[in-house]
Amino acid sequence: MEEDKNLELLKTLSLQLEKAKIGDYVDMMQNPVRMIFLNFFSGIARGFGIGIGFTILSAVVIYIMQRLVVLNLPLISGVVSEIIRLVKYRIP
Repeated sequence: MEEDKNLELLKTLSLQLEKAKIGDYVDMMQNPVRMIFLNFFSGIARGFGIGIGFTILSAVVIYIMQRLVVLNLPLISGVVSEIIRLVKYRIP
């Protein structure tokens, strides 16, 4: 009875390790050149994605700020127009 329970636990553990792809991870750890290339290219992809995402996000923020200036709110309008002027003309 105890052996059957242990065998069932071992099968369950084996299935969980197989689902977690531990074998693939061990294979990758044994080939450091492949791991370096994978990390290098994933870093390049992340950097490119961050650059594109930040560009789009800042364009949306500037667009919203320009629309706030058109509303002519007393306090916000002056601050936003100054920020937009600095961004457009890049005055140091």
